[in-house]
Amino acid sequence: MNHVTVQTMRRRIVVSLAAVLATAALSTPARAQDAMSKEDAAAMKAAFLADLEVVKGKFVQLGQAFPDDKMSWRPMEGVRSVGEVLALVASEFNGFVPSGLGGKPGAPREEMQALAKSTNKAELIAGINKAFEHTKSQFQAADPSTLTGKRAVMGQQRSLNEIALMIGGDLHEHLGQLIAYARMNKVVPPWSK
Repeated sequence: MNHVTVQTMRRRIVVSLAAVLATAALSTPARAQDAMSKEDAAAMKAAFLADLEVVKGKFVQLGQAFPDDKMSWRPMEGVRSVGEVLALVASEFNGFVPSGLGGKPGAPREEMQALAKSTNKAELIAGINKAFEHTKSQFQAADPSTLTGKRAVMGQQRSLNEIALMIGGDLHEHLGQLIAYARMNKVVPPWSK
């Protein structure tokens, strides 16, 4: 090897090593910030609960806007019907959402399984309202100091921010699904009129 090639290789090694060290140095503060303060947890809890209130309201409004006979409608075989989406949301407000933040599930699993088979619009909407009230009471009772660290959710250690984004994303995805179902059935979401 000639002298120029050796110098070029050394320069590349030094630049690569510097990039690795810079990346490691910059990632260390992020790990130190994993635990949030009690005040930040309280603010996050309030913001997340406010978002859940909005999304719950939209599920209820949209569910009520569907004609009664559309609760068993599905866009194709193998996907959830309108009623099954509403029942799933009730089930998530009943168990997944509160337990994700350390709360307890509400209604027994059998009650949620029975609701999943229902095509009665009033029953499905009542199920969402009841389950949401349970979620709300569990959130309001949660001491923000218990929300500052990580907790195991779905097999992984997650922060409050990660849990809120995961749960919120899931619920908004189901809302989008129900909006698409509504549009296919010429039902206009009440909040967009």
